[in-house]
Amino acid sequence: MREYKLLIKGKWEESKIRREIKSPYDQQVVGEVYFAEKDKTEKAVTAAYEAFSETKKLSSLERAQVLEKISSEIEKRNEELAKSITLSGGKTIKASRIEVERAANTFKIASEEAKRIGGEIIPLDLSAQTKERWGLVRRFPIGVIAAISPFNFPLNLVAHKVAPAIASGNTVVLRPCSQVSMTSTLLGEIINETDYPQGGINIVPSGYEAAEILLTDERIKMVTFTGSPAIGWELKKKAHKKKVTLELGGNAAVVVEPDANLEFALPRMILGSFCYSGQICISIQRIFLHEKICDRVMSDFIKATKKLKMGNPLEEETDIGPMITLDAAKQTEEWVEEAVDNGASVVLGGKRDGVMFEPTILENVKPELRISWFEAFAPVVVVYRYKDFEEALRGVNHSIYGLQAGIFTGDLKKAWQAFEILDVGGVIINDIPTFRIDQMPYGGVKESGFGREGLRYAIEEMTEIKLMALNLQI
Repeated sequence: MREYKLLIKGKWEESKIRREIKSPYDQQVVGEVYFAEKDKTEKAVTAAYEAFSETKKLSSLERAQVLEKISSEIEKRNEELAKSITLSGGKTIKASRIEVERAANTFKIASEEAKRIGGEIIPLDLSAQTKERWGLVRRFPIGVIAAISPFNFPLNLVAHKVAPAIASGNTVVLRPCSQVSMTSTLLGEIINETDYPQGGINIVPSGYEAAEILLTDERIKMVTFTGSPAIGWELKKKAHKKKVTLELGGNAAVVVEPDANLEFALPRMILGSFCYSGQICISIQRIFLHEKICDRVMSDFIKATKKLKMGNPLEEETDIGPMITLDAAKQTEEWVEEAVDNGASVVLGGKRDGVMFEPTILENVKPELRISWFEAFAPVVVVYRYKDFEEALRGVNHSIYGLQAGIFTGDLKKAWQAFEILDVGGVIINDIPTFRIDQMPYGGVKESGFGREGLRYAIEEMTEIKLMALNLQI
């Protein structure tokens, strides 16, 4: 069984705390991870702070070459990385491989964006007193970035924090979710073999007490966090003088109009509803079906869902693996039972077996119930029938979250109407809200947080604009 150490200033270090990582599926120990105490976290911050004097001087070419090498090495170690994701996070092996491919692409895109961090020339001669004055606007890296990542995408969501930081010449202290930190350590091995200055990337899994240093240390200029709203908003209070990006989850909905391409929409909705047991921030939780097509779509949706295979996530044919913890599965069970007690119908599924929860379809759910209103983060979808498109849009907005929504329609006016009315960060037309390609701006509103990821947009968050005003009369 392998041990996974802390990465601080290019060196692998042990600590006094070690934690066994157990597979969510069968509770077998799959690795041991060292946890950083306060002094180790402080040491990592110091390493990042000192390394910034080097990283900020790197040329665009040098930063791009580092990112290209990381991308290439991820591709070479695809299977090792995918297996680490499956063993520690319970994601099916085929989904884990897709995540690794995406992470390689994320670093590849970042390598291109590193070459495109430009600026602009603006005229300052807009009054008689400022004749022959021009402004040069340029972006500069801000310094040490604290990155706190979740369990559900232990490689690609880390990539979305680390890659733009490298592209813009910043340094990083990464505190990954402890359960899946083995994968982050493997990424650290890859980065450590590049020419990025030692201390540019530091990886310190830890408990909450040690991680709090990342919020309070004045040397850290930005915190980028993906996780629960309860933790995220408290984090923002403690990091109030820093730049903060929060991606706090969602309650994604999809609306299907009568003119939709149902042959395309159906398999996409199956994927968006149940991939990784619904443990994706933009997993479909609510489906709005027009009454003209509702019965037909529901019949096909149920048949397709019944074909999904639950089981060992390491087996190639498995579609649905375990939830991340027993508590998560029990909470899902509680929310489903609450809905049933309040008049909801279980169309399919609804049962828990340990950490395994069946793909579940519910109808007649009151919108104010937790399974509809909050983020389930589970393989559960709630189906609503509607008559009027505006009624469906109001239903989509009936949530404290606003990350992404999907609209299937052939009517461009309705697509534009949804774009203007929906309180979300992304409106996906003729696809599911689970759609994400890694260069697009990604983030939400309301309880889903603020700020944007997506390489170019994250680089903007991680840099500051500086102006040089030129007086050409002298």
